[in-house]
Amino acid sequence: MQNFPGVGVSPGRIIGTIRQMPKPISEPPAGEQLAAGTTPEEATAALKAAAGAVHDELKARADHATGDGKAVLEATALMAKDTMLIKGAAKLIARGSSPQRAIWESGSSVSEMLHNLGGYMAERATDVLDVRARIVAELRGVPAPGIPTSNEPFILVAEDLAPADTATLDPNKVLALVTAGGGPQSHTAIIARSLGLPAVVAAVGVDELPDGTEVYVDGAAGSITANPDDSLRAAAEAWAATASLLAEFSGTGSTADGHLVPLLANVGGAKDAQAAAKLGAQGVGLFRTEFCFLERDTEPTVEEQAAAYKGVFDAFPGKKVVLRTLDAGADKPLPFLTDSTEPNPALGVRGYRTDFTTPGVLDRQLEAIAKAEKESEADVWVMAPMISTAEEAARFATMCAEAGIKTPGVMVEVPSAALTADTILREVGFASLGTNDLTQYAMAADRQLGPLAGLNTPWQPAVLRLVGLTVEGSRAEGHNKPVGVCGEAAADPALAVVLTGLGVTTLSMTARSLAAVAAVLKTVTLAEAQELAKLALSAPSAVEARAWVREKLPVLEELGL
Repeated sequence: MQNFPGVGVSPGRIIGTIRQMPKPISEPPAGEQLAAGTTPEEATAALKAAAGAVHDELKARADHATGDGKAVLEATALMAKDTMLIKGAAKLIARGSSPQRAIWESGSSVSEMLHNLGGYMAERATDVLDVRARIVAELRGVPAPGIPTSNEPFILVAEDLAPADTATLDPNKVLALVTAGGGPQSHTAIIARSLGLPAVVAAVGVDELPDGTEVYVDGAAGSITANPDDSLRAAAEAWAATASLLAEFSGTGSTADGHLVPLLANVGGAKDAQAAAKLGAQGVGLFRTEFCFLERDTEPTVEEQAAAYKGVFDAFPGKKVVLRTLDAGADKPLPFLTDSTEPNPALGVRGYRTDFTTPGVLDRQLEAIAKAEKESEADVWVMAPMISTAEEAARFATMCAEAGIKTPGVMVEVPSAALTADTILREVGFASLGTNDLTQYAMAADRQLGPLAGLNTPWQPAVLRLVGLTVEGSRAEGHNKPVGVCGEAAADPALAVVLTGLGVTTLSMTARSLAAVAAVLKTVTLAEAQELAKLALSAPSAVEARAWVREKLPVLEELGL
């Protein structure tokens, strides 16, 4: 057996064979010419043959797909035979370019043209770049980019996954996700939790295993073992038997002694909200409104925004829905709002700060929220991301009041907000801890970087102390303002117990994590949770904090969490 330690980000014990994610296709060298002895006619024929092979492969996949995946594959297949794309490349070949360089440049031109046309045509620009890469891969005789195809279920292994990589990921085929890079707050981790797939990140060397290798993945322990023995097979079978215990959430989060801890869902739109409601979520703790803005060159109208927000509100009539105003910037740039030339965008103009450089967008968003709230029955709370000072909190509260929004709040993800929570919470009605960003800012560790995964975990005692300070600030001078957690930390059942012990009032997570968190919470009393919180705070490292707490929660091992 060969072991690959990593960071567990989504629980589950699975055995299966692996398929490696093909490496990204590199750009052919600028100025690359036809190979000696090859005529332009021969090169053009080779290009057309490669494009035809790409079309046929995508069409075959589309024939076996359903829903959005089928539509994406069909549209991409058509683009592989696009006359403008192929003719443009043929002209460049006639001038001496190699087929790879010709299709690369032609793809750039067609993509830019479609992008400039706007609307539906702009949406096809990405398809062109996907097809371009696939044709180059075919010409090189290497695997095409994207999720590999397989007739049998498999464990997907990659350096890391971008959100675009998962457009056609079939959770019925992919048993688990494993990456050599990334961190506990990376896109891969978030995707895995949302799909309910066991996952391990930052497992150095796992991307060198050959396709077809049988491995054991423990998404809670953060380990991958190649060629597992009988004991690991038994562990996987035992987990499969107990997984059914975590299939449903009763709809009430509480400790063993009846202390209520409402369990809410993180959503990005109406579909997510409807799915979360079916899984028993007690409301929405984080509505990421930037999903209504992404892939747009222009700001949505107030009416368009209001319709999108109402779709989420209507899934939870009479229940709390916490909406985060636009969190653009850093890894979520928007052409009409953010500056792509910033040298350090994670520390730049993002979130609430965009109102200083592009005033009016936030006002119109608040207007749309108020409009949607009036037309729904949800209890709508609104919070701003990247609030750093009490002055900013007061200004946001004023903006909300002017728009007719009753319950303003703030995201606590900048350490200064945690340290001055007492003054900030004089100005607003609640706070919600975004542990993903709070961790990366507290530890000065980019959450996407695999080598920094050990730093970038909310089990860091420094991060837990910031959570505690925020709760203390919420109780200063008799405030008693609610403080929730909406970062990925809330989806970790052991950490959920610690957060409850620190005084957090609500926990919000991907809806698939609700049942597991509820199952563990109800095994401890509030007093026991408080003792475990003290234990975690006293640990000298994140590794020991996690290990010490987990040792006191045997239910985690019983449930494979």
